Amino acid sequence: MTDEPISLGTALASFDALWSPRIVTRVNDYDVRVAKVEGEHLWHVHDDTDEFFLVLDGELRISLREPAGERTVRLPRGSVFTVPRGTEHKPYTPAGASILLFEPTGTPTVGDRHDEIPDHVDATTGHALGT
Repeated sequence: MTDEPISLGTALASFDALWSPRIVTRVNDYDVRVAKVEGEHLWHVHDDTDEFFLVLDGELRISLREPAGERTVRLPRGSVFTVPRGTEHKPYTPAGASILLFEPTGTPTVGDRHDEIPDHVDATTGHALGT
């Protein structure tokens, strides 16, 4: 981590991998991660933590399986949404997006329970910038 300001645009420009978040900073015991995304992630659940999304560019959609049924939220640029812990969800974007995530350090991108991990999804707890 650095004690200098971090440009999110510069951070996003430093990598090309999709669905492979980079840790830009830490706040207490939380990672602030940025990711480039396109296509579908996978259905997964974080049993013990909420998952915060901020759309920096593009549009993200998140399908949710809730007690009342399945629904999809649409997040245009500048929108935020928190998936509650224990909620099965699948982020996707047909046209691509850049997102910021705020999660406890060590949280896996594929959650605690998930479908089979496709090749285009990086099962990680985040990478340092520059890797």
